This record gives sequence, structure tokens and C-alpha cells, in this order.
Amino acid sequence: MCIGIIGEGGHSKVIMDVIDSSSEKKITAILDDKYSDLIEIENILKGPISSVSEVINLYPNIKFMIAIGDNNVRKAMVRRLGLSSYHYISFVHNRAYMSKKTHIGYGSIIMPNATVNSGSEIGNHCIINSGAIVEHDSYISDYAHICPNATLTGNTVIGEGVQVGAGTTIIPAMKIGEWSIVGAGSTVIHDIPAFCKAVGTPANIIGRTFVRGVEVSE
Repeated sequence: MCIGIIGEGGHSKVIMDVIDSSSEKKITAILDDKYSDLIEIENILKGPISSVSEVINLYPNIKFMIAIGDNNVRKAMVRRLGLSSYHYISFVHNRAYMSKKTHIGYGSIIMPNATVNSGSEIGNHCIINSGAIVEHDSYISDYAHICPNATLTGNTVIGEGVQVGAGTTIIPAMKIGEWSIVGAGSTVIHDIPAFCKAVGTPANIIGRTFVRGVEVSE
């Protein structure tokens, strides 16, 4: 299967490793705006993001992964590309565990040593990063990022665009509102409203988040 990567930064390197772990998938194109023209380098097409249509014409069955770690930018890129769900693919690393009784949307990735347990649902264009744990019956909305070694215990609900920082623990049945950020190493024992920044043990709200360049007022 031919795979196209959108973005060529640090997060992209990890995604490429995940793809390379599968013998059935091959990176065919890497698109990033640091390139001005579509050219072939070591058997991989590289070019600006605007050349996505040209790549699809060359490889009609190609599937894309947006390899951008920033949730807001990743959502903006989905809008910019204007592709249907058909053109996206999800990956589960061969060293990750994902219960057969779960669901993963399109464009999402489960990194090495991550765990997604029974009854959980992962939305579209999500990142479940290295060593993260998503326990049973949790719901992860679109564009969320569960950072390395974060633990979501059972029945947690993660809103759209939420970032759960590295090493964070969220106790059962908590809800994190859309586009909120929970700082690394925090412990969440109360619901966090939408558009908030929260840090600490227990996690306390310290400010508001920015979404698509507009600050959400108090």
C-alpha cells in the first residue's frame, strides 16, 4: 500500500518509523511546504503540500497520514487538504496493544507500547503516543493527543483537540472539555471545562487556550 506523509518535522520521523514497521506499507510521498517543487528523492516523491492532487493522480489508491503533532494545526491541515475520509489511513504500531473491541477513526495513530483497552473509541486524526494507556470504555474525540506515558483510566471522555500531557493521570469517569490542555505530570481528579489550561496534582486551571489564533475569553 502506498502511503503519503503530510509534514516532515519531528513527529513525522516517528510516524515514518511506525509505517516502516509494516512490511505491507510503503512511503511513496512526503509533502511539506519547505519544498518548492515535486521531485523524486531516493524513490520517494517530495514536494509542497499543494501538490497533493498531483500525487493522487499518480497514485490513485494512495492513503495519507497528517504527521503534525500540534492538534490545531493538524485540524487546519485537514481543512486545507479537503480530502475525503477515503484518502486517510490509521496505523497501530506492531508493539502497541489495541483490543479488538475498540474502534479507531481515520487518520489516527497508535504509537509503540501504547495500550487501548476494550470498549474505547478513538476519533479521527488522533495521536495515542508512545506508552500511553487508554483504559476501558474511554472516548477520545477528533484531533486529540494523548502524550507519552499518559494514563486515562476507565470511562474517561476527552474532547476535540485536547492535549493530555506526558505522564499525566486521569482518574475514572473524568471529562476534559474540547481544546483544553492538561500539563505534563498532572493528576486530574475533577472535570476540566473546555478551552482551559490545567496543571498540577491535583490539576488546577491556570488559564485559557488559543484555538485557530483566537483566544477564548473568560
